[in-house]
Amino acid sequence: MSWSSYASFVVFALVLIAIPGADFAVTVRSTLVGGRRQGRWSSVGIASSNVVQGLLAVAGLGAIVVHVEPLFQAIKWAGIGYLLYLAAQSFRSAWRGDYAALDDAQGSRAATAWAGWRQGFLSNITNPKVLVFYLAVLPQFLGPGTPVAVLLVFALTHAALGLLWSLLVVAAMHRVRRVLRRRRVRRALDAVTGAALAAFGARLAAESA
Repeated sequence: MSWSSYASFVVFALVLIAIPGADFAVTVRSTLVGGRRQGRWSSVGIASSNVVQGLLAVAGLGAIVVHVEPLFQAIKWAGIGYLLYLAAQSFRSAWRGDYAALDDAQGSRAATAWAGWRQGFLSNITNPKVLVFYLAVLPQFLGPGTPVAVLLVFALTHAALGLLWSLLVVAAMHRVRRVLRRRRVRRALDAVTGAALAAFGARLAAESA
């Protein structure tokens, strides 16, 4: 493994991760709904999915998923449906604007580790673009016959960087939690987050047409 190639990959991955996408929107929504704890576990769920998809790509199974059209489309449409479901939840929260009961329940239900992890994992595992990323990008930085261990290092590095970025987003939102608790701000953020999730789902649907 060339350290220069690895460094180039890290820079490239950081740039892609920093561009707001579906993972960013899901992390923001999860943090708004359940606070810092749920946001963190949503980040872990996203990273767990990245690890799974990275392992699939390294094992060669990712190529099968990408090239078997019915399977690829089924995963893609499941992802579209889940993004639209989360968007609808955000829009409903913005419309109702009733956050008092939600804030009271954060320590018991909404902020549970399972709720955050599930949202992060499902939103990411149903996005086949992650597999496409591993299959299309990794060969640009690695030569033929690269050992499996090196492939794993690259794949797990991407997952770790994504986790770090998501945790930074959660931490930033927690620092401004006093502002976020204002009803008008919460409603606006829910509406924007819902619109973003709906837009990502619509874009995936348009690519499938």
